[in-house]
Amino acid sequence: MASLIRKTLLHVETTHIEGGKDAAVPLKLIAAIAVLKNPWAGRGFIEDLKPEIHTVAPVLGELLTRMIIETAGSGEAVEAYGKSAIVGLDGEIEHASALIHTLRFGNHYRTAVGAKSYLAFCNTRGPANAPIMIPLMDKNDEGRRSHYLTIQCAVPDAPAADEIVVALGASIGGRPHHRIGDRYQDLKELGHDVANPAAV
Repeated sequence: MASLIRKTLLHVETTHIEGGKDAAVPLKLIAAIAVLKNPWAGRGFIEDLKPEIHTVAPVLGELLTRMIIETAGSGEAVEAYGKSAIVGLDGEIEHASALIHTLRFGNHYRTAVGAKSYLAFCNTRGPANAPIMIPLMDKNDEGRRSHYLTIQCAVPDAPAADEIVVALGASIGGRPHHRIGDRYQDLKELGHDVANPAAV
């Protein structure tokens, strides 16, 4: 598996001023990124992706989770989280999806940060330097809009046509000066049952 990973990168962004106003608590965004050879590249259409998923996804999940936790300082420090993958131009979107939409990948991260909500995600196809977009949400509260965030970065030389870029994202803090409330207030105002939003 190690021979598939060409490089790893760590992106850390700290916002001190937003809207011309100092942030009471700076927002820190972290992305842990791996660039790897697409294990299905050059093999034509493959019906069963599971063997490679079972081999590759757990290693990526463990590696990227460790990078996030080491940078954040602890799993408890992570407030919002998400995941993303970009497959190179010779691959299928299904190849990007295969490595991140499996519990063998995501459960490493969920367990490490003690999360309850699902991992927000993005899976796309693109050339080298394609934008890595990692949508985030609060790890325990899907309706907490202050933590609806997106990390955007790029790897200048990846993905190559036969590669996949896989990333995990985290935030320490929410948007500075957030002031649009949460979705529960909207539900109340629209006459919906907060405990059962589908009911009118």
